[in-house]
Amino acid sequence: MPRPPRSPVIELDRVVAHVLGNGLRIRLLADAGAGTVSCYTFFQVGSRNEQLGRTGISHLFEHMMFNGSERYGPKEFDRVLEARGGSSNAYTSTDVTAYYEDFAAEALPTVVDLEADRMASLRITPETLEQERQVVKEERRLRTDNSVFGLMEEQLEALVFLAHPYRWPVIGWTEDIERITRQDCLDFFRTYYAPSNAALYLVGDLDPEATLRLLEDAYGRIPAGPPVPPVAAGEPPQRGERRAAVRYPAQAPALLAGWRAPEAKSPDAAALDVLQVCLAMGEASRLRRRLVQELELAVSVHVSWAWRIDPGVFMTWLEVAPGARPERVERALWAELGRVASRGVGAAEVERARRLLRSGLLHEVATHNGTAQALGQAEALFGDWREAGRALERYAKVKPADVRRVAAEVLDPSRRCVVWLEPQARRGRR
Repeated sequence: MPRPPRSPVIELDRVVAHVLGNGLRIRLLADAGAGTVSCYTFFQVGSRNEQLGRTGISHLFEHMMFNGSERYGPKEFDRVLEARGGSSNAYTSTDVTAYYEDFAAEALPTVVDLEADRMASLRITPETLEQERQVVKEERRLRTDNSVFGLMEEQLEALVFLAHPYRWPVIGWTEDIERITRQDCLDFFRTYYAPSNAALYLVGDLDPEATLRLLEDAYGRIPAGPPVPPVAAGEPPQRGERRAAVRYPAQAPALLAGWRAPEAKSPDAAALDVLQVCLAMGEASRLRRRLVQELELAVSVHVSWAWRIDPGVFMTWLEVAPGARPERVERALWAELGRVASRGVGAAEVERARRLLRSGLLHEVATHNGTAQALGQAEALFGDWREAGRALERYAKVKPADVRRVAAEVLDPSRRCVVWLEPQARRGRR
């Protein structure tokens, strides 16, 4: 087994960590002479923190954050930032909502002013709420209601989770999006967008001492928020296979299978990363070789496995080849997964997976943006930003026996959930 790399992925000993009096966490990593800076603001809130009847409010609120604050009017955030040569974006997941900017170093005071102003005094009006509500509903129609994979993934999550908030989609149900009120947004903002539920990650050409003074001045007077309500994270055990069908106009059937898998903090998470690569990353992966190249039962195969705060989903997606019988596709998929669970994978496969994972990780943190995001995701999922620099050590410890064991435990046939796409004729066509 190769030794862990001597040089860390991220120079953790150079990270300056500080917490303001209102609870805002700050992590700075200087890269002198780079000329650019990336800034991430992580709020510890996602669809996991929602309740039935208000699903989708986390994602809706991501849109609301660009609609003006006390000193910057609606849509001025991007206009002011772009005038200084910067760019911004945001995303919402099951566990977090993040906002980020990439900009020249001299624009740092402007970016801090923009971000602090909307954290302190976001404008939430009936007009902006209705405007963003319509935008989000259209986004849902595009990415879910009119997407084969979107519909199937939504159905799969509802099969895997019976009680946990992961069962509903990040974008929310349409009916819930329609009923969100301005008061809901005000309450959400006060609770989840307070400094005590946020963290800043700045990486690039900055002076840590001067930046801390700048951040203290901009954010220090914002009041800490109330305690964040606990998440009802319980889930009953699965006692047998669960199945569903999605009927939608499509050219061919498709199969999506999923299993409940451990949380990010689990020591088995790294082994599942290796298993994911062995199964479906690249031409030499097991499922691609067997199902696409040899048996010609599928035109593509993918495995999706993302770390979450609570146990998530390990899923396999197959686009069925023309003429292939669904029952034969299933038998072949279960046989290949069963082979890995019973016989494991070879040392060469594990080493190939390690190299691909290492390459992907190094590409991610090669930029200021990637490093800032890695620090933020690590703190959100593990509770410690230092975990961002330890991924390669975790992968180096994974042995073939670990991959076989987690495959046998996670891919248990009695715990799988299966969704089939059944092609349906388009209405109005003869």
